[in-house]
Amino acid sequence: MSRDAEALREQILELVSQYHAAAFPEKIFIPGQSPVPVSGRVFDADDMRYLVDSGLDFWLTTGRFAAEFERRFAHDVFNLRHASLVNSGSSANLIALSCLTSPTLGERQLKPGDEVITVAAGFPTTVNPILQNRLTPVFVDVDVPTYNIDVSRLEAALSDRTRAIMIAHTLGNPFDLAAVTAFAQARDLWLIEDCCDAVGSRYNGRQVGTFGHVATTSFYPAHHITMGEGGAVLTNRPALKKLIESFRDWGRDCWCEPGKENTCGKRFDWQLGELPCGYDHKYIYSHIGYNLKLTDMQAAVGVAQLKKLPGFIEARKRNFQRLYEGLSDLREFFILPEATPNSEPSWFGFALALQPDAPFTRNDLIAHLESNKIATRLLFGGNLMRQPAYQNVHYRAVGTFENTDFVMNNVFWIGVYPGLTDAMLDYVIDTFHGWVKAL
Repeated sequence: MSRDAEALREQILELVSQYHAAAFPEKIFIPGQSPVPVSGRVFDADDMRYLVDSGLDFWLTTGRFAAEFERRFAHDVFNLRHASLVNSGSSANLIALSCLTSPTLGERQLKPGDEVITVAAGFPTTVNPILQNRLTPVFVDVDVPTYNIDVSRLEAALSDRTRAIMIAHTLGNPFDLAAVTAFAQARDLWLIEDCCDAVGSRYNGRQVGTFGHVATTSFYPAHHITMGEGGAVLTNRPALKKLIESFRDWGRDCWCEPGKENTCGKRFDWQLGELPCGYDHKYIYSHIGYNLKLTDMQAAVGVAQLKKLPGFIEARKRNFQRLYEGLSDLREFFILPEATPNSEPSWFGFALALQPDAPFTRNDLIAHLESNKIATRLLFGGNLMRQPAYQNVHYRAVGTFENTDFVMNNVFWIGVYPGLTDAMLDYVIDTFHGWVKAL
């Protein structure tokens, strides 16, 4: 790059910082008038500089920022070998499960009709990859108030077709990893950890995402760091990393980075399938794959956001604790959330369940909160088996689902994300107390 171009780049980036200061000034919170979101992007001038810096490269697919993010996210955040970026957390889940259907896995290959243990009280794209790969989801109930899988149901869920477990750490609260990993290891089952809501959460002092064979994360604006859209698939196993990237990159057998070729040193010497010997390895496809890569501009924002991740995690924990202490005197009306024993959650949200004998309905309370500018969300799909999309799909349900239906009917959550201030959280607490006093 010429000196003139470098000088212009620096001028542009300095103007970006000035633009951020002018376009995104700090807003004053006015109780009852200013919104209190459940989640949202938290960014500064540095994030915008990284985004524009990438744009000036005009390298529109994955490039230098993606490579840097993958390396740092895997090593520095999770202490794992490999992170592969994709275009969403949902795509990450699809790739994480799909890679286990590869014939290269031999006897451990997931095949149509095999069963995957999961829960119905969750987000649909934790379950959808099971269906999309013609596998059978096996639903079990959850625990209240951790809202994670009831591990006492695992044994009942087991059959001679069980091959894997795929579940999420609900709202950042780790599921019982000791019980689940022991169960999976004893039966040689694959374990996929959906960590989309749980980056930074720990179990027995160890990062979630490091217990299973594969883990996933999301970088949607609601999550712990953001690229706008985006996700990642993590693993410590080089063989799985190769499969993850094959399914992500059209199903190709070649593992060259974008813009590179002949990494294997024998690009025109392969003979695979029924192709002629010497067929260009860049165009040999060993799996039924997709193109689920993201852009380098998104990755650049992620690199900037990584600097903020430790602070974001601490803010989420602090905000959760402030809400917990502020609402703990309302247990007559609400069941407060509880961390799984031996865990340290990096909370995604603050779940509240109405006591069965509460003198009001969830809809009435939510309407009151929303009218006072306090945003709420239900706990995702509630009971996915009751959702219209799942009425005609094949699954197996094990035992009863009292808690899953309880989640569907009685649970909602409010925000703890780093963009919330103490003034906002105090207003939320006061609004809850005002509601109760007016009963």
